[in-house]
Amino acid sequence: MWDAYKKGYKAYLQLERSLSDHSVEAYLHDIDKLTSYLQATANLKTPEELTLKDLQHFVKWVGELGMTPSSQSRIISGIRGFYKYCLVENITTTNPTTLLETPRLKRALPDVLSFEEIERIIAQLDLSKPDGGRNKAILETMYSCGLRVSEVINLKISQLFLDVEFIRVTGKGDKERLVPIGRSAIKYIKLYRETIRIHQQPQKGCEDILFLNRFGKGLSRIMIFYIIKDLAQKAGITKNISPHTFRHSFATHLVEGGADLRAVQEMLGHESITTTEIYTHLDRDYLRSTLNDFHPAYKG
Repeated sequence: MWDAYKKGYKAYLQLERSLSDHSVEAYLHDIDKLTSYLQATANLKTPEELTLKDLQHFVKWVGELGMTPSSQSRIISGIRGFYKYCLVENITTTNPTTLLETPRLKRALPDVLSFEEIERIIAQLDLSKPDGGRNKAILETMYSCGLRVSEVINLKISQLFLDVEFIRVTGKGDKERLVPIGRSAIKYIKLYRETIRIHQQPQKGCEDILFLNRFGKGLSRIMIFYIIKDLAQKAGITKNISPHTFRHSFATHLVEGGADLRAVQEMLGHESITTTEIYTHLDRDYLRSTLNDFHPAYKG
C-alpha cells in the first residue's frame, strides 16, 4: 500500500529537491522504519489516516529499539520531510508531525584548531614534491573558505574567479554560493596550476577538476582525511582532527573576531541559521576561558 507513496516521494527528492543518491536513500530508510512499525503493530493506515498519536507511538517504539536520540531525531526529520511532500502533492490535508517532539540532543562541540596549529600542520608539507604543492593549495583553500571536504575535491577551475578573490562553490543539494578566498590560498592555487597541474594529463571527465591525483583523477574524501591526519600527527597535535576541523576552525575564528553570524552562515552554505549558531557556543567557551585566564575575579 505504501510502495506507491515511497516511489512518488523518491521521485520528488530526486527531481524537486535535487538530493544526492545517498540523501535520498537515507530519507526513504526513515519511511521504511515507519512502515515496518505499522506492519509490526498491524496498523495498516495510509499517510492521510495517521495521527499525531500514531506517530508518537512510533517514536516510542523506535526508542525501545535502543536507538540513540540523534538517530531518533534523524528518523523524525525524515518523516517530517515525507509529510511536507504529502501536503505538496495533496496526498494529505493535514500534517500530523507539526507537534511531534524530537528527543533533546546534547550537541557535542567539535575540536577547533588555533591559527598557530593550522600553520604548524601546513608547515609539515614538503613543497619540493608535487603532492606537497597540491596539498598546500588544498589546505590553504579549505581554511580560507571554510569548505566541506566534498566541496574542495569537486572544486572546478571554471569556478575560480581569483582576479576578484572569489570562488563559486557547489554545496549540499547542488546549491551554489560565492565565497571570498584569501590571498595566500590564491597564491598557492596559482603555483599549483602553473608548476604541477600543467604537467598532468586529466582523465576523461576530470578536465575541469582543480585538484588531481597523480593519475589525473579527482581526489577522494578519504584521501583528504589521510593527508590531514598524517600532517597533524607530524605536527604533534593530539586533537581529534578531520577535514571538517578546518571548516569548524574557519567559522570559529570568524565568530571570535566579531563576524556577523548571517555572513558566516552565507559563507558556510548553511540552510538554517540554527546550524551556524553552534559557533556562538564555541565563542562563549572562548570568552569564558579568556576570563578565567585574564580576569582577576576569575582567578584563584
